[in-house]
Amino acid sequence: MKRVIVDYSKLTTEILDLLVEKYPEGYDDKDIISFRNLKNELIEAVEVRTDDSIYLVKVGKRLEMAMEDFNDDDLEDETSDEFDIIDEPIDDIEED
Repeated sequence: MKRVIVDYSKLTTEILDLLVEKYPEGYDDKDIISFRNLKNELIEAVEVRTDDSIYLVKVGKRLEMAMEDFNDDDLEDETSDEFDIIDEPIDDIEED
């Protein structure tokens, strides 16, 4: 299995989709994996998996914002497909 450390700036749509699917309400402290890289820098990341890869995505404010924006875009797409937006009030509703 391939293991990949991914920075926010290198996120693909596929990885971002996996993140939003796994952490729909955002990630928590318990979801964060901490480790030191070869330069002995402390790295914090969240894990997502595909069939052939494990991705450790570095966490930070920009990642949180990207996940929120991505999720908002999905909600807008779903809403626009499912509902017609009516700007005028409906007065003639008949009740059974």
